[in-house]
Amino acid sequence: MTLPRPLIAIPARFSAAASALRYAAEVSARALVEAVWRAGGEPVTIHPYAPGGFAYAADVAARLSRFDGVLLPGGGDISPHRYAADDDRHERLYDMNDEQDGFDFEVTRQALRSGIPLLAVCRGLQVLNTVLGGSLCQDMGGPGAEHRQMIHPVTLRPGSRISRIVGGEKAEASCYHHQRIDRLGDGLRITARAADGTPEALELVGAKGWLTAVQWHPEDTAHNDPAQQRIFDALIGAATGSR
Repeated sequence: MTLPRPLIAIPARFSAAASALRYAAEVSARALVEAVWRAGGEPVTIHPYAPGGFAYAADVAARLSRFDGVLLPGGGDISPHRYAADDDRHERLYDMNDEQDGFDFEVTRQALRSGIPLLAVCRGLQVLNTVLGGSLCQDMGGPGAEHRQMIHPVTLRPGSRISRIVGGEKAEASCYHHQRIDRLGDGLRITARAADGTPEALELVGAKGWLTAVQWHPEDTAHNDPAQQRIFDALIGAATGSR
C-alpha cells in the first residue's frame, strides 16, 4: 500500500492580475510546487488571511495542524515597519502587502512553536529573520550590487544542515533579491555566504523541529541540479518523519 504524500502548506502570493484567470489571483510558483512534488510531497497553496488578534493566531495554528510541513516561498518585500524602519523607507521597495506580511509572520511563529518542518526560501528567510527580531538592509545598492537574475557560488558552513543536505561546502545558487539580512535574528546563525559576504542560509540554534532557510531560489535549478533538489527532498523527509 502506497502511503499518502505528506502535505506541504505553501502560503499563496497575491498577484494583481492573472491573464488565464481574468482577475487578481493567489499563486504559487510552478517550479516550487514541482520541486515539492518531485520530492514526494503534496504541495498545497493556502490562503493568506490575516485579520490579526489572539483568535487569529489560534486559527493559523489550527490550519497548520493538518499539514506535515511548511514552505515559506519568495515574494515581494516585507514592509519596513515590521523591523522598525518605516521612517527610512527605500524608494526601491516593491510589492509590499500588510496582509501578506501578517500571514507569513504568524505562520512562521506557529511553525516555530509547533516544530513542524519549515523550509524558508528568499523572502521566507527574511520573514524568519524579522520574526526573530532581526532587520533587513532595504536595498543592496542597485545594479552590480544586488543578486537579481544570477547564479553564483555560495560557501556553506562545514557541518551545517545545509552543507549536509547539499553534500558539500559549495553550491551554485540561483538568486533574485535586492535585500539581505542586516541585524541577525535571535538564535539564528549564518550557514552560507556569497563571495560578497551576503548571508545565504540560516539555521536556528535549538529549533524545536527541522528548519532550513536559504536566501536563494533552489526551485529555479532543482530540475537539473541534484544538490538543489535535495533541499526539497530533505523537507519531505522531515515531513514524513513528523507524522
